[in-house]
Amino acid sequence: MNYLKLLALGVIVLIAAMAANWAVDLAYQVHALLVMLIAAWVFIRVLRGIDPLNIPQSTPSGYNDAVVRVGVVATVFWGLAGLLVGTFIAFQLAFPELNFDWGQPFTNFGRLRPLHTSAVIFAFGGNALICTSFYVVQRTSGVRLFGEQLSWFVFWGYQIFIVLAATGYLLGATQSKEYAEPEWYVDIWLTLVWVSYLIVFLGTIFKRREKHIYVANWFYLSFIVTVAMLHVVNNISIPVSIWGSKSVQLFSGVQDAMTQWWYGHNAVGFFLTSGFLGMMYYFVPKQAKRPIYSYKLSIVHFWALTFLYIWAGPHHLHYTALPDWASTLGMVFSVILWMPSWGGMINGVMTLQGAWDKLRTDPILRMFVLSLGFYGMSTFEGPVMSIRAINSLSHYTDWTIGHVHSGALGWNGMITFAAIYFLTPRLWGREKMHSTAAINWHFWLATIGIVLYAASMWVTGIMEGLMWREVNELGFLVNSFADTVEAKFPMYVVRGTGGVLYLSGAVIMAWNVWRTIYEPKPSKRNARMQHQEN
Repeated sequence: MNYLKLLALGVIVLIAAMAANWAVDLAYQVHALLVMLIAAWVFIRVLRGIDPLNIPQSTPSGYNDAVVRVGVVATVFWGLAGLLVGTFIAFQLAFPELNFDWGQPFTNFGRLRPLHTSAVIFAFGGNALICTSFYVVQRTSGVRLFGEQLSWFVFWGYQIFIVLAATGYLLGATQSKEYAEPEWYVDIWLTLVWVSYLIVFLGTIFKRREKHIYVANWFYLSFIVTVAMLHVVNNISIPVSIWGSKSVQLFSGVQDAMTQWWYGHNAVGFFLTSGFLGMMYYFVPKQAKRPIYSYKLSIVHFWALTFLYIWAGPHHLHYTALPDWASTLGMVFSVILWMPSWGGMINGVMTLQGAWDKLRTDPILRMFVLSLGFYGMSTFEGPVMSIRAINSLSHYTDWTIGHVHSGALGWNGMITFAAIYFLTPRLWGREKMHSTAAINWHFWLATIGIVLYAASMWVTGIMEGLMWREVNELGFLVNSFADTVEAKFPMYVVRGTGGVLYLSGAVIMAWNVWRTIYEPKPSKRNARMQHQEN
């Protein structure tokens, strides 16, 4: 097997070297060189690890937590990177001077904005989903993760995807499709990694010792399968040259728009909702030390959400060339989605029944509950904004930005932070996190940051929409576009300040995680004495 790996890696190095030599654009050349260097490094690692005596290796036992540990570290790292870029571009909108002349074109808003969205969604959120799903599926199945080497390929392959995508944005290689910017060869690589991810996850479930498949695994599985389908269909494209990054989309016009927002909204629905609900259904009961409030409700939540979400995308295309019946269909399904979404939110919150007192002393549980609150709020606001009359005011304004970030920072961010705090001491064999006070600081900084960010965008978004439609007695528009930009300045500063607070909380978390990992393990005697004192 190792010799086959060496052969494959050697071929990759050769093809990457040819691609770097014949590349027709800078992004493709840089990516070819990166692939060549990575493949050469792996080739050397495999070569050095070959045992000439072919001594059989012992079969590992217990859970495979090594890949989960590196996943937690990667989640923290990419979270800091994504939030830092997001905070910087927030201030770029308030102070255009931050689009530095010396950094052009690499540091302008147009190239940093997709870097930020991909970093927080796919790098931060994606790593969180991969590592938590690997942790949860092992515990709920009672078996070790399927595919020892394949799970590592999933992790490192996903990191390569992130690096290729991020460097591509900075170098100008993009499809210009929201949440689907990476070019054709990066999409192909991600498809290989994602299929491997599905094999690892399904393989673990197939060999499970527990007869029942816990509901969290259903949510994770729907996220993996649906994202695979969305990714493949939305990224069907024809390369202009096999030695270049540029490609042409198979779809065009309104068909392309429909496909893109079928993908875009379901990326929110299955990547940022279903996957994180899998986290919620495992970690909230574990942290609260209570069973899920209603297991039957969780099953209804899963099937209703999975069936309804896939139809909601057209509400992004009100008042466009898309036929009214299609956008209306998306609007209707979006409004219906309110019910199962709130059913899941209530199910998570009511899990604390009989344990509400823990919110006073457990900041991790407080983070979980706050994330559920933001999940409920976002899944109410989204259906409201999908209604045609309201969408005529909100669309293209900062209200949409406020909605997205209240969900991303409040729901996805807070539940991920709480999951990291849950996992870190358990994965590294510690009693608890290094500093509970630091978790409290993180909670309040993040909460205040979210409120400042979302509230400022709600205010400026509604103001912006009203200014755009204001007319005088003769029916002429009163405000120019420049007038709305000038009026938004104070709220942009408030938004940037909220981002600084949220980023500060993440920095405190990174310090806390680092100190917890590198603390000396307590001796069994000290641990027993501490347990008796508690």
